[in-house]
Amino acid sequence: MTKIKKTSTNYANKQALANECLEVYASNIIGGQWALAICCYLINGKQRFGGLRKCLPNITERMLTLQLRKLEENNIVKRTVYAEVPPRVEYELTPVGYELKPIIKELEKWGRKHKGSLNLL
Repeated sequence: MTKIKKTSTNYANKQALANECLEVYASNIIGGQWALAICCYLINGKQRFGGLRKCLPNITERMLTLQLRKLEENNIVKRTVYAEVPPRVEYELTPVGYELKPIIKELEKWGRKHKGSLNLL
């Protein structure tokens, strides 16, 4: 995941567009294959890091960590650390994250309808 420098023109353009267009703002938060996929798996309930890795076998540990942090910063995912030995950490959607459920279900419906008929990938 490449970070855009906050002083770059690209960053300024991205911010301006997100400020003007709420759809772009939303897609900046859940956009990208990993963030949306993580939300899809967390809709079914809490998951541990290893469980998410099993659901997403092609994601690296670093990328999963970065995506979970981003989702946590944006109040989409909640991280709970339990005082146990060994430590147990669970991730779950916040109430704001659960508001994505109907949107994700609509994306699923659209994907089911159009998969195979479009050559996007």
